[in-house]
Amino acid sequence: MVLRRRAVLLVMLVMTAIPLVLAGCTGNPLERVGRPAPPPPKLAITPAPDSRDLPTSVEIGTAVRDGKVANVVVTDAAGTRVEGAMRADGTSWMPSKALANKQTYTAEVTAKNDAGKAVTQKTTFSTMDKPAKRTVTNLNLQSDQTYGVAMPITVSFDSDVPKDARAGIQRRLLVSTDPPQPGVWSWDENGRQVSYRAPDFWRPGTTVTVRAALDGVPMGGGSFGDTDRSGTAKIGNRVFLEIDNATKQMSVFKDDVLVKKIPVSLGKSSTPTSSGKMVIMEKHESTVFDTTGSPDPYVVTVSNAQRLTWGGEFIHAAPWSVGDQGYANVSHGCTNVSDANAEWLMETTRIGDLVTIKGTEVTLDQGNGWTAWNVSWDEFVKGSALPVPADLKPASPAPGGPANGGPANGGPPAADKPAASPTPSSSSGGR
Repeated sequence: MVLRRRAVLLVMLVMTAIPLVLAGCTGNPLERVGRPAPPPPKLAITPAPDSRDLPTSVEIGTAVRDGKVANVVVTDAAGTRVEGAMRADGTSWMPSKALANKQTYTAEVTAKNDAGKAVTQKTTFSTMDKPAKRTVTNLNLQSDQTYGVAMPITVSFDSDVPKDARAGIQRRLLVSTDPPQPGVWSWDENGRQVSYRAPDFWRPGTTVTVRAALDGVPMGGGSFGDTDRSGTAKIGNRVFLEIDNATKQMSVFKDDVLVKKIPVSLGKSSTPTSSGKMVIMEKHESTVFDTTGSPDPYVVTVSNAQRLTWGGEFIHAAPWSVGDQGYANVSHGCTNVSDANAEWLMETTRIGDLVTIKGTEVTLDQGNGWTAWNVSWDEFVKGSALPVPADLKPASPAPGGPANGGPANGGPPAADKPAASPTPSSSSGGR
């Protein structure tokens, strides 16, 4: 009897526990009924319906509250879908290439919230006729190339870009890096060139991808961008050249190790070499210097020439000045080295390697070449036409070495330490 009474009691305990477990799983029905349903998303898109004569670079603006964009479909008048994607910040949908001139398009945007509620809006607009004036653009980074760690990305223009057009252009300049190394675009004062770099030099092995989506973008003065340009390239190992006028020596650092000292002859006093941080822009096994029409005309063929400035400063073979190399400056502004050393340099360097020259009579003009490293990060970001992201703070100065901004054993120069010289002057072409 005792056993039977205990069994009945156990069954009763189990039966009373089951409703408690079930109640815990289903929640409070009063709370569930009283919880308000989330509101549907609020969506506003641009361009406004029936907008006309828009640039072919037009994007579909999307402003969403209480949700996010789930789908964008843009079609032309024939119903053909236009390829494109949302910007990373979600502010607009950007076509993969410029739209056609004098065409009508329809955009349908759908936004959803986490509860699955959706809202859709449509707009129809038309693009402008072919512009009478185009601005020619150029991108310095080419696909399937390997560049030096100081390689800035530059986009240049064949005419001055006014300040009120720069923000719109800058928004169409897209850069991605693997591994991520975010940077900033900065404009030269005259608007002929905009450059991109990170606070410090690229890491060796980085993949850099650029899209300058400038076809149809307003450039100011009634002109529009000529075409889209893009490129994907690799970053090679660390190579830095440091040239000291006081010693007439070039120090070559490879992977932060001093590998060679090379005697040089720089520009004579009437045609001095510029001091500053430059980047190798071109490499020529042979080229002709022709200054016909200048106060000091000459025509000469040189070997193994590497361009440093638009004004005509090169590192190149100069067998005629070997006796002066390491002792005296006799060039027209270039860095003269021997045939053997010029050939070795051509094999060692890449476009995008940093060249620092110090101690000459004049300083490098900003914009006279790829001069993104010739100013501090603080100064560089001031040239951006868009707000600078909060996380891109000025770079900390690298540990200072003896007079060159690098470690005592040579190493890379500090990214933020410009090479000092007494007075600025425009670069002179030379030999």
